[in-house]
Amino acid sequence: MIEAMYTAGLGLVAASWWAAYAWPVVWGMVKIVAVLAPLMGAVAYLTLWERKLLGWMQVRHGPNRVGPMGLLQPIADAIKLLTKELINPSAASLGLFRLGPVMAIMPALAAWVAIPFGPDLVIADVNAAVLLIMAITSIEVYGVIIAGWASNSKYAFLGALRASAQMVSYEIAMGFCLVVVIMVSGSLNLGEIIAVQGKGMAVDIGLNFLSWNWLPLLPIFVVFVISGVAETNRHPFDVVEGEAEIVAGHMVEYSGMGFAIFFLAEYAAMWLVSILTVHLFLGGWLPPLEILSFIPGWIWLAAKTFFVVSLFIWLRATFPRFRYDQIMRLGWKIFIPVTLIWLVVVGGWLISPWNIWK
Repeated sequence: MIEAMYTAGLGLVAASWWAAYAWPVVWGMVKIVAVLAPLMGAVAYLTLWERKLLGWMQVRHGPNRVGPMGLLQPIADAIKLLTKELINPSAASLGLFRLGPVMAIMPALAAWVAIPFGPDLVIADVNAAVLLIMAITSIEVYGVIIAGWASNSKYAFLGALRASAQMVSYEIAMGFCLVVVIMVSGSLNLGEIIAVQGKGMAVDIGLNFLSWNWLPLLPIFVVFVISGVAETNRHPFDVVEGEAEIVAGHMVEYSGMGFAIFFLAEYAAMWLVSILTVHLFLGGWLPPLEILSFIPGWIWLAAKTFFVVSLFIWLRATFPRFRYDQIMRLGWKIFIPVTLIWLVVVGGWLISPWNIWK
């Protein structure tokens, strides 16, 4: 169907410049809007789902006043933030102060260019997709640093220092996790990584979920999920905005849409880490059992991603906030050694007679 739409677009104008230059640009923009429009809706309603789920876990209702069952709450919040005044601190570096939120949200949205939603359903099917996503998302830390420094506030600067150190620390562990997955898959392309998870002895007997990477790479899976929580500065790793100590971290001086953009970036990053976890460890769009293969792949992808993103909220409801030194110790002294050891173990496994990824 997508190929038919592209072919139809080529024939809209008979001129050669249309097919050679204009239509590929227009088609690229259409694909970007087709991904970003639902994503922004998902980001908005993730805020509602978080408040609802936390409410149920704490034996209360959550938002239930705006619209039926509180379903219009994210729209009310968006209108409220859009109409708030943008206050610029008198001592702030104005250009960088405005640039901070943009630098924070840009990587969280740009990384979706290489995320596939089906076997041939991706904006840019690049062979080094994993590397591209890692490179794009690592830029996000600059937005945090710029926002903290440009605010010219001790609280904001301290929050930015914490955030940047934490994000860089856990990126290393996540990078090693990706290396292990790439080793067993033999590819940097996310589509091929998912295809490899659809082969094996378990698939032959219909138990597809036992051939996914989460089982043979269980320690790596656990490290990747927890590092993803830390990377997005989510509870229990949210010392960046530890209200008891440093007010609200790097965004303490922001109001209105500046504040809203930081929140959008955080929730977009949650969705990104969740879908990346599903692709790398939970079989992407593959069904867990062969008898369920009649259900479309995009439904399985959505259900798995929703489960992983709900796990973020579950962790928030369960654990108290870590101390900053505990977070750093977990990243440097536990996760990095674990991933390095497992890297060697998997390397030995791959060259042994018991290699299950042949």
